[in-house]
Parts: sequence; structure tokens; C-alpha cells
Amino acid sequence: MRLKDSLSNEPVSRLALRDPVLCLPDEAISEAVSRMRDRKLGCVIVVDDERRPVGLFTENMLSRLVASDPSGLRDKLRARMAEQCHCVRPTDPVARVLEAMQRSNTRFVCVVDDDGKVVGLTGQKGLMEFIADHFPQQVMVQRVGSPPPSQREGA
Repeated sequence: MRLKDSLSNEPVSRLALRDPVLCLPDEAISEAVSRMRDRKLGCVIVVDDERRPVGLFTENMLSRLVASDPSGLRDKLRARMAEQCHCVRPTDPVARVLEAMQRSNTRFVCVVDDDGKVVGLTGQKGLMEFIADHFPQQVMVQRVGSPPPSQREGA
């Protein structure tokens, strides 16, 4: 199957979904950043009491905040988050992840169930792994945290 067909036909559930960092809107940005660092993720999904996404706070937003107003780390997430969090469902085609990333100009896409509750996180990393798995002979990928290849490649 060609990549274009796979993107159109394979469901999002085939991507490697990550456990997202979830925070409430009234949590301090500094706390959210600490949790992002602990989990080695580049974003926080801001959710309501029912685990439905209401916003997104990314490492890019953090960089801009620290450069312009370091005291803003004490602000609540609701004051600095992006109020739009692009979401897909596990049954949507993988192509929707790519479309959502392009529309929102972000590396992250929230995966929600039929009730709109967060079930995972995907995006740039998930898509790259999907493509690498689709072309195993053409794409050599070293997974994060894996040991280096035992043999040197090339001539």
C-alpha cells in the first residue's frame, strides 16, 4: 500500500499514542512546565473537570513567555494557553493528524474519544514513526533511548 493510501485509510489508533500531561486551567504555568519536564513532553493539554480539552500550552509558548515576561510563570494556564486544541478521534484517518498540525501550526494533536475526553497525544513524532514503519527499507530510525547501531552504515 502506498503512503498516501495508508494516510487516508489507516486509523489514528495505529499511531503510537503518548500519555499526555493534563492540567486544569487554574494551575500555575510553573507547575505545568515542571510536569512537562518530568514527562519529557513538549506540551500540556489544558482540560476541564471532565477531561475535555479546552486549550494547549507548548514549549514554544514557554520560550516566548520567558523571553518577554519571566514573571508570567506564576500566571495561571488560562491566561497564556492557546484556547484552541486541535483534536482527532482514534477512528479518524491518520491524514487528519497531518491536517490538524498544518492548520494549527503545532507539533501536537490531542486524541479524544467519542465523548470528547482526552485519551492520548500524537503529532509530529507519531507521524514520523508511522512513515518509518511504512518504509522500513528506506528509512533507518533509531528510537529514542535505544542503543546506537552496532554496525556503521554506508560505504
